Amino acid sequence: MIQRTLKQLSDMIKVENDLSAWESIQFAGVAIDSRKISKGNLFIPLKGEHADGHKFVEDSIKKGAAAALWQKDVPNPPLHLPILIVEDCLTALQELAKQYRKQLSVKVVGITGSNGKTTTKDMTANLLSLKFKVQKTEGNFNNHLGLPLTVLRLEEDTEMAVLEMGMSGRGEIEFLTKLACPDAVVITNIGESHLLDLGSREAIAEAKLEILEGLKDGGLAVLHGDEPLLMNRISRFQGNLQVQTFGRSEANTLFPTEIHQLQYGNQFKTNASKQMFELPVLGTHNILNALAAMLVANYFSIPFERMNEKLSTLKLTNMRMELVKGKKGEKIINDAYNASPTSMMAAIELVSNLQGHKKKILVLGDMLELGPEEKQYHIQIGASLKAEKVDLLFTFGQLGEYIAKGAEQVLGKEKIHAFTNKAELINELEKHVDETTLVLVKASRGMKLEEVVTALQTK
Repeated sequence: MIQRTLKQLSDMIKVENDLSAWESIQFAGVAIDSRKISKGNLFIPLKGEHADGHKFVEDSIKKGAAAALWQKDVPNPPLHLPILIVEDCLTALQELAKQYRKQLSVKVVGITGSNGKTTTKDMTANLLSLKFKVQKTEGNFNNHLGLPLTVLRLEEDTEMAVLEMGMSGRGEIEFLTKLACPDAVVITNIGESHLLDLGSREAIAEAKLEILEGLKDGGLAVLHGDEPLLMNRISRFQGNLQVQTFGRSEANTLFPTEIHQLQYGNQFKTNASKQMFELPVLGTHNILNALAAMLVANYFSIPFERMNEKLSTLKLTNMRMELVKGKKGEKIINDAYNASPTSMMAAIELVSNLQGHKKKILVLGDMLELGPEEKQYHIQIGASLKAEKVDLLFTFGQLGEYIAKGAEQVLGKEKIHAFTNKAELINELEKHVDETTLVLVKASRGMKLEEVVTALQTK
């Protein structure tokens, strides 16, 4: 984590008060939550919707913070304490992270995309650890606040940082990438997430390609080569960069030549190696995420032949194609972290093709932030189901009812249970599961369908 004196800090960000009495004080790490102060932290008070961190500055220093920032438009700064007055605390945090990144010798990989960012981040960090000391974005710290905090947590001797970059609108990825200055970037895909904000997949592609704006001169861009929205635009990019692609087609830099779907994950071969790779993650779409990670690792001089050592032992962030067991012996695929039409279709395809289960049940909830066509997207998901592949469909939420509506013609009403009450859904679902059952649970994060998984495991 960052460790500097207050004098050094004042050289990294603009400070508006006299620090001569405090400049030799050293801080270690930053905190924005006064309840999580560690001794020696720099406390950065932020103004939120429900609270103003400035109210906790004095208490934070009493708890052991070495110093704190103070936004100059907030009255009554406690000048008897080691505080640094700045124009804006959030801007100061972001600028501090930007300057700290410049002082580090770390190589940075930036990852964005509509789906698969976190999975690809985990895979990339795992592969890079074959050769380097690696740190990565933890949790969902991938926005204008989380990414600076991640950068400031980097150790001085960290060799590789894998940073996830999320967005809700135009300009956000550009801001993050210019802060992080990546040596390599990945765009996993272009899906339908953020249609509500951006209006079209073309606009989403433009927003994701902003990641190139911060890429170091001559750096690597790893793109989903089967996506025309990316490939058509990258050909017009004026900067100096190396482009490598992954995908299913043989036109890509890296593509699978053989795929075997297993109960616990996948086995696959690629055009770059004769080796059979093992990936203990469900879903053939995750092979594509692995290919992106492999291209990055190979760019940093890790041979393909070594990669199975880390791929075969991979553990992903929870609720992403996580296979767990219910109390009746049923198998549950917990993919409740997020959902879009693209990822929903991929998960349904996975369940449809998995062998060894007498009964297959889908529990599907609302896909959020899809814009004016959201109802039609849900209807299409239901209509895409195949009666011979799905035994029962449970839906949750108001938009989930449109999945049920779309499925009526292909499954028949007797196979469909639509709910807007989660407890009622759980009670009915429990009547239909046993040790022969496979259950898929998937929806957007706001629907909290992991509660269904927990209930099946413990209730």
